[in-house]
Amino acid sequence: VVMAVAQLYFHLAPKAEVGVIAKALVRLLRSHSEVQYVVLQNVATMSIKRRGMFEPYLKSFYIRSTDPTQIKILKLEVLTNLANETNISTILREFQTYIRSMDKDFVAATIQAIGRCATNIGKVRDTCLNGLVQLLSNRDELVVAESVVVIKKLLQMQPAQHSEIIKHMAKLTDNIQVPMARASILWLIGEYCEHVPKIAPDVLRKMAKSFTNEEDIVKLQVINLAAKLYLTNSKQSKLLTQYVLNLAKYDQNYDIRDRARFIRQLIVPTEKSGALNKYAKKLFLAQKPAPILESSFKDRDHFQLGSLSHLLNAKAVGYQELPDWPDEAPDPSVRNVEVPEWTKCTSREKRKEKVEKPFYSDSEGESGPTESADSEPESVSEESGRRRSSWRAREEEEEEEEEEGAKKAKKKKASQGRKSHTETSSEEASASESSSSGSDSGSEAEAKRRKVPPSSRAGPKEISLLDLDDFTPPPPQPVPSSSIVSTSLVTDLEGLTLTDTSLAPALLSPAFGAVRTYELLHRMAGEGLSVEYCFSRRPFPGDPHMVAIQIQISNNTDAEVKSLRVSEPKPLSGMRIQEFPEIERLAPGDTASVVMGIDFCDSTQAANFQLCTHTRHFYVSIQPPVGELMAPVFMSENEFKKEQGKLTGMSEITEKLMLPEKCWSDHAIVQQVTVAANVGRVPCGADNEYRFAAKTVTSGSLVLITLERREGAVAQLTVNSEKMVIGTMLVKDIVQALAQ
Repeated sequence: VVMAVAQLYFHLAPKAEVGVIAKALVRLLRSHSEVQYVVLQNVATMSIKRRGMFEPYLKSFYIRSTDPTQIKILKLEVLTNLANETNISTILREFQTYIRSMDKDFVAATIQAIGRCATNIGKVRDTCLNGLVQLLSNRDELVVAESVVVIKKLLQMQPAQHSEIIKHMAKLTDNIQVPMARASILWLIGEYCEHVPKIAPDVLRKMAKSFTNEEDIVKLQVINLAAKLYLTNSKQSKLLTQYVLNLAKYDQNYDIRDRARFIRQLIVPTEKSGALNKYAKKLFLAQKPAPILESSFKDRDHFQLGSLSHLLNAKAVGYQELPDWPDEAPDPSVRNVEVPEWTKCTSREKRKEKVEKPFYSDSEGESGPTESADSEPESVSEESGRRRSSWRAREEEEEEEEEEGAKKAKKKKASQGRKSHTETSSEEASASESSSSGSDSGSEAEAKRRKVPPSSRAGPKEISLLDLDDFTPPPPQPVPSSSIVSTSLVTDLEGLTLTDTSLAPALLSPAFGAVRTYELLHRMAGEGLSVEYCFSRRPFPGDPHMVAIQIQISNNTDAEVKSLRVSEPKPLSGMRIQEFPEIERLAPGDTASVVMGIDFCDSTQAANFQLCTHTRHFYVSIQPPVGELMAPVFMSENEFKKEQGKLTGMSEITEKLMLPEKCWSDHAIVQQVTVAANVGRVPCGADNEYRFAAKTVTSGSLVLITLERREGAVAQLTVNSEKMVIGTMLVKDIVQALAQ
């Protein structure tokens, strides 16, 4: 019934009245998962054309971890449809949480949703793109693959402005094994090979080595890359192209063999070549339109809302389109339908008929309290849920009995009131007490005998979805005109795997000052126990492959805290955690400082563990900046140049920047670089160059940094490292430190 009314309101009602039916539809999301699925399918279609209809209930579509995958994806679709410049900051922060889910299909859908938000809202396109690039360092290959596919679509909109991202993705061909992701990277390099003239031939060389072992979709893109490089950079890629075409000529797949023969005749001029050879560049290097990321529900509105055809997105048997509105109103008598006698039954017969088992399963369909701020929790026991149908059938009979009981109680109370004139005040209190307890026990026994649920005893018989006043949408909040998108949005999306820790005031370091201190546990969340930590940049005793972390624990309560320790560390695969020694007692107002070691495996992924006391357990996590994953290395200038010569090509990342006036001095530049990363300075003969060296703590891979000052405030930053992801992230952190 609600869906039928929703259909009429959606097409006919003015905007002021549409919110009424939106409230009813959102209320249905508390029902079984099967009902939620049908409702969300229709809401996803409505939210495309009438976004404002559901904007007040945005939090009702937030996703719970207990939702089935199909419900999660539908809610994600609705959230993406509702995204605009006002609420995009909130929605992207919500997506940031979903990325950490263990449901890989849901994570892939979330990454696609971020891509759609970036397409629809231009102000956050660069922010979303940077966040997706950070996901390329994720340990999960499926997350990386999905990010590559979405980044490829976003880069087609502004390829010239993001040549550095294309270079970064080119370096991932050695690690990513998902065929679709490898094919997307190759297409991107081939399409914009003019932006990466030095890297593209090297990628073709590597792919030629593994051509016979690649999947068919990757082989086709290797052939396309070879053809485009042959047309734009024939001097470097001519022999490689011939080698790839010869391999494809004898491939087992006939599509690849046909593609190789076709491209050979098209790009290699021979006597038999036709007129098409002259237009090879126009055919291969023509400008392609950027893809449009649209909702999959955009074309479903040609089916009627609430119909089976709309649910399946296919015309079901028996489906009929609604006729057009008539020019003249029909006779009202056509709506009068006579009800057959055999369908009528008395209310007494309804009470006696057997109640069938409900269709929806209680274990799968019953949904718990929603996380929305607009919702209220439901407290219904499992037993009452199984029997609610039989209670509804007997409600009238029970209410009649309750009314009779109330009349008798009223008469009894009146008679007791007349007798109370002859009793003392103490006897009156005693009688009142016994009467109250007797009445309560009697009502409980009566309710137990009839098995009446709490909701039936306390509430009315039926509640209309539209009559509930606890679901009034919140008043609209004014949007500041100065800044539509939050200024902290880049920080919120950075990495898309950030924990909820926030930066605390900086402490002084024995070396160059300003070592950041991070908050591990706030005193409110820790019930008076506050914990902060910093990276001490000293070797961890006993294991040189671990990062030493200084932890400061403060007891802000009035009671003594006992048995402070680390329990149940749950690091990701390969990570190791060395707990600090247990603190037996921490007096009120005291502070204890301990050191623990974590092997992050040269990754910025967070290490999760429990901080325990004798009464409580707190779940915390430590996520390292990329600059804390390394230790300084001291070398001569000649050694620096020798090692730098070995780390060229794809192992070299270069970035141009403008130095602010406060960073023009040597001391300021060295201080900002060493604050951003734990590196050692290398002697340099040139006055306009600054060199630094370090090695990663886990693998010992060299990281070489060169900052060259040029005319005015222009400078060039170069990082050489075989750890390409670390190099890319380090460049970003140093540029940000120098710009502050």
